[in-house]
Amino acid sequence: MGSENFSHDTLAEQLLELAIKSGAEAAEVYQSHSLSRPVFFEANRLKQLETSQSEGTTLRLWRNGCPGLTVAYGNVSPQAMVERALALSELNPPETIELVSNSKPDYPDLGESVPIEVLVNWGKEAIAIIRDTYPDVLCNSDWECDVETTRLVNSQGLDCYYTDTTLSCYMSAEWVRGDDFLSVSDGQTQRNTLDPEKLAYQILQRLVWAKENVAPPNGRIPVLFTSKAADMLWGTAQAALNGKRVLEAASPWGERMNQQVVAPNLTLYQDPEAGPYSCPFDDEGTPTTALVFVKDGILQHFYGDRTTGYQLGVGSTGNGFRPGLGSYPTPGLFNFLIQPGAAPLRDLIRQLDNGLIVDQMLGGSGGISGDFSINIDLGYRVKNGQVIGRVKDTMVAGNVYTALKHVVELGNDADWNGSCYTPSLIVEGLSTTSRNH
Repeated sequence: MGSENFSHDTLAEQLLELAIKSGAEAAEVYQSHSLSRPVFFEANRLKQLETSQSEGTTLRLWRNGCPGLTVAYGNVSPQAMVERALALSELNPPETIELVSNSKPDYPDLGESVPIEVLVNWGKEAIAIIRDTYPDVLCNSDWECDVETTRLVNSQGLDCYYTDTTLSCYMSAEWVRGDDFLSVSDGQTQRNTLDPEKLAYQILQRLVWAKENVAPPNGRIPVLFTSKAADMLWGTAQAALNGKRVLEAASPWGERMNQQVVAPNLTLYQDPEAGPYSCPFDDEGTPTTALVFVKDGILQHFYGDRTTGYQLGVGSTGNGFRPGLGSYPTPGLFNFLIQPGAAPLRDLIRQLDNGLIVDQMLGGSGGISGDFSINIDLGYRVKNGQVIGRVKDTMVAGNVYTALKHVVELGNDADWNGSCYTPSLIVEGLSTTSRNH
């Protein structure tokens, strides 16, 4: 089902009509449809082709100002959904009803669907490149074409929809050397085409670096996070920029507007037209917009949904998103970008006299507190500007807010990790420890 099918589907209109006739003063319908065609490779061979699709409908209504929300999947009974939502509204306190009434109705489809045969060929090509150099390596990968369609309709006259097509792949190379096990992974998220050759050579480079196991460094040293590892730092920054966290007095940046909060070489922003994901409007129907959160280290904006924006006195920034179909809109981010630097990764490595490269890790971000202690799943020792080998049994600890003030260099190799676009970067003074120390 594409956006044109959503526009002719009458379920949303039926739900709105029934809700109003049943005593609701306002209602909205959110519909989501996804179609995915993943191709799986296991142990160097094509294993499985799949086609999966899901369709969900969310009805939110207000009666006497009290909200009720219900979700259904696949074929649904409009009457049953309305009755359930009305019953749930009796359990909730009244709230201000904020619905958008005027918005552009439809948007051009972005991205192109790719045949399964092309996905299969890309997977075979990437595996062949790696095994040509390392025949003992076992490669697993999946290659996907995802088509997402979203429609939002409400009783104030809003009716907008869009379709988004995204390509993605993930690949791991497993190398067993005696009792030493090494797993290197990487991926891509793009529009229109994927680059299996680039993906393969990124993995090959890391296999070359990992030929030797070496003693890890200890103490406070500069740490280079590759673009796929740097994502760990940005979860905390995104939480600190969340208007809801500001209202809760949980964000350490809540009182820092127009002040320096990170290193002056950092600029953080969102762009609804950048990268592999489009997002012309949020889940409340508010048009999204390009917005700079931090410019040259100076805090410029927070993000929020309609309720949060109203309480902050700035209005919605078009960042009201549902964590799931059964959730109410809450402040969320899309296409979060970190402005890259000018130096290629090899030049960043040359700057390190004694340092550590973090490429894969076990453990997530530091949350709103920023404190983190991560086990390095894949990391490398650098001496005199050269990678000398892989380190094992090593941890890196610190605080994200402190680390972001000590970013000394950004690479020009920015890449997408989901919807976060980040380059590699060097952070000074993080604490590293190993099992032997």
